[in-house]
Amino acid sequence: MQNLRWVLMLHLIISFSAQLSKSQRTQATGPGCNAADRAALLSFKAKIMRDTTGILESWVGADCCGGSWEGVGCNPATGRVTSLVLQKPSGGGAADNIYMEGTLSPALGNLQFLEVLVISGMNRIRGNIPNTLSSLRHLSQLVLEGNSLVGPIPSAISRLSTLKTLLLDGNRLRGRIPPSLGNLKGLLQLNLAKNYLAGPIPPSFKNFQSMQFLDFSHNLLSGVIPGFIGQFHNLTFVDLSNNQLSGPIPISLCSLTALSDVSLSNNQLTGRIPDQISGLKSLTSLSLSNNHLTGQIPASLAKLENLWNLNLSRNALSNPLPSTLAKGLPSLLSIDLSYNRFSLGTVPNWIRSKELTAVHLAGCGLRGTLPTFTKPTSLTSVDFSNNHFVYGISTFLSRMSSLQFLKLSNNQLKLDVSHILLPKGISSIDLSSNQLFGPLTAILNTHTTSFLEVIDVSRNRISGSIPKFRKGLALKVLNIGSNKIAGHIPSSISNLIELQRFDIGRNQISGIIPSSLGLLVKLQWLDLSVNRLTGSIPNSLLGIKNLRHASFQANRLCGKIPQGRPLNIFPAAAYAHNQCLCGKPLLPCKGRDHLK
Repeated sequence: MQNLRWVLMLHLIISFSAQLSKSQRTQATGPGCNAADRAALLSFKAKIMRDTTGILESWVGADCCGGSWEGVGCNPATGRVTSLVLQKPSGGGAADNIYMEGTLSPALGNLQFLEVLVISGMNRIRGNIPNTLSSLRHLSQLVLEGNSLVGPIPSAISRLSTLKTLLLDGNRLRGRIPPSLGNLKGLLQLNLAKNYLAGPIPPSFKNFQSMQFLDFSHNLLSGVIPGFIGQFHNLTFVDLSNNQLSGPIPISLCSLTALSDVSLSNNQLTGRIPDQISGLKSLTSLSLSNNHLTGQIPASLAKLENLWNLNLSRNALSNPLPSTLAKGLPSLLSIDLSYNRFSLGTVPNWIRSKELTAVHLAGCGLRGTLPTFTKPTSLTSVDFSNNHFVYGISTFLSRMSSLQFLKLSNNQLKLDVSHILLPKGISSIDLSSNQLFGPLTAILNTHTTSFLEVIDVSRNRISGSIPKFRKGLALKVLNIGSNKIAGHIPSSISNLIELQRFDIGRNQISGIIPSSLGLLVKLQWLDLSVNRLTGSIPNSLLGIKNLRHASFQANRLCGKIPQGRPLNIFPAAAYAHNQCLCGKPLLPCKGRDHLK
C-alpha cells in the first residue's frame, strides 16, 4: 500500500510538471519543435505496432511542441523536448484492452535535452531497454514500469549522472543487477520490483547516501541484506520481500529513524528480530512474515509508537509474548502472528482491548471459546484458523458489523449454522473443517449479500439442499464439499456469473448436471465427484475455456465425454468410477454410446 502511494505521488508530480510545461508553451512563442527531436519521437511511434490508448493518434503535424502532441513537453524558449510522459489512461475500459504494443526505439536516445522519460503501464512494450538511453545526460527521471521489457538492465544507465528516479518494476528483466548503477550517487528512488533479477545486492550500492525509496521485491535475489543499508539515513521505504535473501536482519537497519515501511517477507532470513528494532522511530508498517526467524519477539518492539501494521507470521518465533506489548504499540491496527511456535491458549487481553481492524492468530494454540473483543465494530479481518476453538461462534460475530474477511477453518466448532448471523458486508467466509451442522440454506439463501465473494463450509456436517441463486450475486468461490447435502444442482447456478471455483464433491447430490453450468465461463475449478449424479456430461461445459481442474468421478454418469478442450485433456481419473462414460480420455464409445 505504501508502495502504491509513493508511485501515485510520483505520477502526480510528473503529471503536474507536464501540465506546467504545456501551460508555459501556450503562453510563449518560440522556435517550434526541433527537427531532430520530432524525428526521434516519430521513430518511437513507428516502433509501436498498435496503440489502444489513443495517445499516439495526436502525434500529427509539424510542431511537436505546439501542445497537441499528447505526453510531449518542451522548453518554449528552445523548442527542445524536455519530457515524454506516456501513461496508461485511467478508466475507459478493461485494463487488458488498453496498451501499446511494440518496442522502444533506440532513437529515444536522440532527445538530447530530455529530463523526464515515463513510459508506464503499457503492458505490451517488449524487447530490451535501449543502450542509447545512456546518452540522455539531462535525464532526472526514468520510469519504464509496467511493461514487458526483457533482457538485462543496461549497465550504461550508470552514465545518467543527474538521475534521481529509476523505476523499472513490473517487467521481465533478467540477469544480475549491474554494479555500475552504484555510480548514480544522487538517486532518490529505485524500484526494480516484479522482475526476474538474480544474484546479490551489489556492494556498490553503498553509494546511495541520498536514497529515499528502495524496492527490489518479487525477484530472485540471493545473498544477505547488506549492512550498508544502515547508511541510507533518508530512507523511508524499503521492500525486499519475495526473494531468496538469507542471513540475519542487519542491526544497522534499525538506525534509520526516517524509515516508515519495511517489508522483508518471503525470504530465508534467520536469527532473531534485533532488540534494536525500537530505533525505527518512524516505523508504521513492519512485515517479516514467512522467514526462518527464531527466538522471542523483543520487548523493545513495544516502543514503536507509530506502528499500525505488524506481520510476523510464518516464522519459528516462540513464547512468551513480551509483557511490554500490553501498554505499547498505541497506533496498532493490524496484527498477524500466525503459524509460529506460539501456544497462547487464549487471545491476549491487550489484543482484545485494542481498536483493531485485523487480527490474524492462525495456528497459535488457542483453545476453548472464541474471544470477545472490547471494540468489535472496528474489525474487518479475522483469522483464527488452525486452532482448537469449540464454542462461541454466534456470540463472536454478533457485534462485528464491519467484518469483511472471516477464517475459522480447522477448529472444532460445534453449532447449528441456523444460529449464525453473518455481518451484512462480509465478503469472504471460511468455516471449513469444523463440526457445523444444520441446513445449507441458513447461510446461503435469497438474502445472501451481494458483497459475498467466497463461501467455504467444506468438511462439516451440513445438510439440506443447494438453494436457487438469484441474479446479482458476486460469488467467486463456492465450496460445500464433504458434507451431507442432497437434492439437485439448480439450473439457476448460471446466475453466479463470477464463479471461479465450484466444489460440491463428496455429498449426496442427485439428478443431472444442468447444461446452464456451461454458462459459468470464468470457472477454473469444478468438482462434482462422489455424488449420485446421473445422465451425461453436457456439451455446454466445453464453453468453459478457463477450466483448469475438473472431477466427475464416482457418480452414475453415462454417455460420451464431450470431445474438446478442456474436457478431453483431463486425466482418466477425473471420470473414473461412473456407470458408463466413454470417449477420450477413457475407452472409445461403442454402439449407441458414441451417439450420446
